[in-house]
Amino acid sequence: MTTLAIVGAGPGLGAAVARRFGRAGHDVALISRSQQHLDALAAGLTRDGVTAAGFAADVHDPDALAAALEAAGRALGPIEVLQYSPVPHKDFMRPVLETGPADLAGPIAFSVYGPVAAVGQVLPGMRRLGRGTVLFVNGGTAAVPHPERAGTSIAFAAESAYGHLLHETLADDGIHVGQLIVPGAIVPGHPRKDPAVLADLLWTIHRDRHGFRHFADDLDAA
Repeated sequence: MTTLAIVGAGPGLGAAVARRFGRAGHDVALISRSQQHLDALAAGLTRDGVTAAGFAADVHDPDALAAALEAAGRALGPIEVLQYSPVPHKDFMRPVLETGPADLAGPIAFSVYGPVAAVGQVLPGMRRLGRGTVLFVNGGTAAVPHPERAGTSIAFAAESAYGHLLHETLADDGIHVGQLIVPGAIVPGHPRKDPAVLADLLWTIHRDRHGFRHFADDLDAA
């Protein structure tokens, strides 16, 4: 089997997705900023029977992110599935009239430069495999901009456009690109936004390969 790489891996959605894809036989590369947290997460997944390893990188550093994905591919095997789902910083969510050029640098690096670097690193390997999936996970402002959350509204719109362009461009190469919109918070125990429920939905998007944009819940549930 091949590898799932989760950019923005954590103990909630990231761990749930790792377990879901791990049950299907995929090894899992976990990527976030803290190697200590990644090692603890990988150890828990290993106890659950999932082959997992952590590779530290900050998504604001495209070169470091690409290097982490390269290392993951060498250590675990070819990356067939890439999930880009880091959690935005709270300071990205300023009102639009209080948002200047400098305030957009972080969100754009987070939601545009990071995904472009990640996809650029894994795409050659997916083409060699003849198949692949890229999954973007975004909040509700990716679909409906919010005047009090200007940074994510603007940056998620750009990330969505990039993902949709990839969806159209890579389909003939056997590579599916999909986006999951999760309005509001991920809530353990919620019938539609529990991490395990979302993980099953992401597995279905990967398996069925239909359409670009999918919604975990109604937008007014944010």
